[in-house]
Amino acid sequence: MDVRRALEIYEDKSHTIEVKLEGQPVWIENVDEVNGMATVQVGSRPTNTETVNVERLQEG
Repeated sequence: MDVRRALEIYEDKSHTIEVKLEGQPVWIENVDEVNGMATVQVGSRPTNTETVNVERLQEG
């Protein structure tokens, strides 16, 4: 995924768009456009977050 698409998904509050990190469902919590990074929540625990390169994220 590219930064632009990650930001679109993050900003779209009207739809739930499935995003995965290495096959695991994640929620995008924040997107750092300058560095191409995203903070994601892994699974259903709000405290389980990771900051990863957006290229590691897959839609659908």
